[in-house]
Amino acid sequence: MTMASTITETQDWDAASRAVAGAYFPHTLTDLSPNGAMKLSMRTVDFGPVTLGRLGWGADVSIECDYPDAYEINIPLSGSLESCSQGDTVLSRPGQAAVFRADEPTLITRWSGDCSVLGVKFDSAYLEQEADRILGSDLRPGLHLPSQIDLTEAPGHSWFRLVRSLTAQLRELADLLANPVVGPQLAGAITSAFVLAVTPDEEVRGGAPRPRIVKRVLDGLNDDPARAWTAADMAELAGTSVRRLQEGFREYVGRSPSECLLDIRLSRADADLRALEPGVTVSEVAARWGFTHAGRFSAAYRRRYGRSPSELIRF
Repeated sequence: MTMASTITETQDWDAASRAVAGAYFPHTLTDLSPNGAMKLSMRTVDFGPVTLGRLGWGADVSIECDYPDAYEINIPLSGSLESCSQGDTVLSRPGQAAVFRADEPTLITRWSGDCSVLGVKFDSAYLEQEADRILGSDLRPGLHLPSQIDLTEAPGHSWFRLVRSLTAQLRELADLLANPVVGPQLAGAITSAFVLAVTPDEEVRGGAPRPRIVKRVLDGLNDDPARAWTAADMAELAGTSVRRLQEGFREYVGRSPSECLLDIRLSRADADLRALEPGVTVSEVAARWGFTHAGRFSAAYRRRYGRSPSELIRF
């Protein structure tokens, strides 16, 4: 998975347009400002099928784009964003997300000069494939997304909090994504939360969770706990939706799938630490079982066993 981060600040119109096109989409940019002054500020992190970023033009502009092979979700953090697609006009302000569908010509009629946007781009093939797995249904060849998402109530608010927290620390996130295990997990988490946010409960197909579904996932987690498991991976293995799988774990296990995975990983790491080979470090044991951050592993281990890994190996 290719990962990259960009930081762009410029007052040159051509340079700004090229930078945004490189991070998101080719477009036709029109200056609507009274004096022609502009100051683009853009920070993005791209980890393959999902791109996160924050950007503002510092001037009133309009943007015409076809969104080739990707979906774009623009969330105003300030100001307003007015767009028109297939005859429908949508005005989005903070607390609302404008949804631009793949391969559908759309005109952002006015992006206000005081509008700072949190932008999330999903490759269409990836989002549609993950939706199949997350919902346990055959949605392709296209998703039926609303033109606007309410972010003030769950589950839209939960998804918004996730992407907002990630884009608030883009510099740290870029370093974190250098780890090939973390990128796919974050992409999966962002995508799963988005799909569940835009899908009504009644559209999620599948019957009541059954113990065999839970067992199938637990067997998979025990067989390969170091794998970079996502919620969609687990649901696909179970042959059901993420929502149904979570319900099944709550009913039959009393914990979430991710909590069970953490317990399995900690148990494996504990066994290795108690039989630690010469020259092997705690960090190496943690990484062996899917822990990408040594400090978080140590804290989780202490909560589970009452002492840190380093305290264990000293005795």
